[in-house]
Amino acid sequence: MKVIIIGSGFGGLTAAIRLCAKGFDVEIVEKRDKPGGRAYVYEQDGFVFDGGPTIITAPWLIHDLFELCGKKTDDYVTLVPIDPFYNVRFQDGTVFRYNGNREDVIRQIRDFNPEDVKGYERFFEKTAAIFKTGFDLIDQPFTYVTDMLKVLPQLIGLRADRSVASLVNSYIKDPRLRQVFSFHPLLVGGNPFQTTSIYALIHKLEQEWGVWFAMGGTGALVKAMVKLFTDMGGRIRYESEVDQILIAPLPTENPRAHGVRLVSGEEIDADVVVCNGDVAQAYLSLIPDVYRKHNTDKHIKSMRYSMSLFVIYFGTNKQYPDMAHHEILMGPRYKELVEDVFTQKHLAEDFSLYLHRPTATDPSLAPPDCDSWYVLSPVPHLESDTDWTIMKKVYRDRIMNELEKRYMPGLQQHIVSEHIIDPVHFRDTLNSHLGSAFSVEPILTQSAWWRPHNKSEDIAGLYFVGAGTHPGAGLPGVMSSGTIASRMIAKEAVDGAQ
Repeated sequence: MKVIIIGSGFGGLTAAIRLCAKGFDVEIVEKRDKPGGRAYVYEQDGFVFDGGPTIITAPWLIHDLFELCGKKTDDYVTLVPIDPFYNVRFQDGTVFRYNGNREDVIRQIRDFNPEDVKGYERFFEKTAAIFKTGFDLIDQPFTYVTDMLKVLPQLIGLRADRSVASLVNSYIKDPRLRQVFSFHPLLVGGNPFQTTSIYALIHKLEQEWGVWFAMGGTGALVKAMVKLFTDMGGRIRYESEVDQILIAPLPTENPRAHGVRLVSGEEIDADVVVCNGDVAQAYLSLIPDVYRKHNTDKHIKSMRYSMSLFVIYFGTNKQYPDMAHHEILMGPRYKELVEDVFTQKHLAEDFSLYLHRPTATDPSLAPPDCDSWYVLSPVPHLESDTDWTIMKKVYRDRIMNELEKRYMPGLQQHIVSEHIIDPVHFRDTLNSHLGSAFSVEPILTQSAWWRPHNKSEDIAGLYFVGAGTHPGAGLPGVMSSGTIASRMIAKEAVDGAQ
């Protein structure tokens, strides 16, 4: 059975590898000149910049993929633990060095606010319970409403209707510690004050299994998965953008995907199509509306979408050893800033930042005695009235001036390489609806069965993987979406052969 996969992000690669391991004939078509999707790699002036995800959790999902193919992860890529996971820096100069050492975490909590130690311990117990339920669902499909009804009592018991911030705030009082333990939804495109508390499981996940880095950067993990895919007999085409998903022509009451047409005009036949592109953009632009009774334009446009990102990749001819691999730089406002980004869709003058310094772990990503970086700011998606042709330079300067003033003295005179992406890049290059960086926002009413399904309810033989479908964004989420789709396709193939 022939399978075409649109896009080579982690979701598409996971599905491709698993399907190859099951004996399917699999071909990936990728728009860009290199694999990775959001995890594209930029290389310039001797520096290597990971384009997107840089935080690896749930490493067993990666190991399982290689073991399925009879291979060892270490023969393809080297994963190393990161310590600290993040430095969380506040405007008052305090720093929380967030790591996996329980005693150290509690000691730091005591230094910030002794009264929060017991509250944290209760919070940790709660995240363990959430993890047990939530992670059991991460690789299970929610195709039918009955799938949701089966787990609804558990979700009600866990108070999934509460937000992550609401959960944290019920246990912890210090405003800085509240930020330390509630910022994680931002890493998967969620508003901490609206994202379902199920996402608090990330804390348990990190504390129990750590935060990891692929030597050579996240791009090295992409390369490893592409090599595993091709070693298993898979094929991948680059610079092959899809113009349309081909569907059995009307009249038919049961439309079925049977391949893709590329922008070049070439048509590729297939028995199954797996879309690793942005789910909203795929429905709106790759599939004629006559075939979409459920996923109509109105339905797709009525969903809420995550924020976008403004990212500056830069290389310095000086090293800053006081900065960790992952730095979370909190601005003067927290809830108010998040509201500006998600609700008001207003580009504020202040910001909180994620600063990535991979050369803290792998110096090979920059020339000798240099550092490779990216700094990321959450910004509104393109429903905002921000004119990025004007604001790109203005916003860049604001961020660099803040980094130089507070954290990295003399920074701008040491920058020797630079590249910037903004919401327009997410829309035009990554084909993301509204320039959203994480697709469908992870609120409760857009989770599990309420999230775009892995198997299209409109078109037979069409499946979706990636951040916009179940279970959601983040490396564990998108890899699990690939696992779900591959299992469903394999089951359909077996059922069809009987």
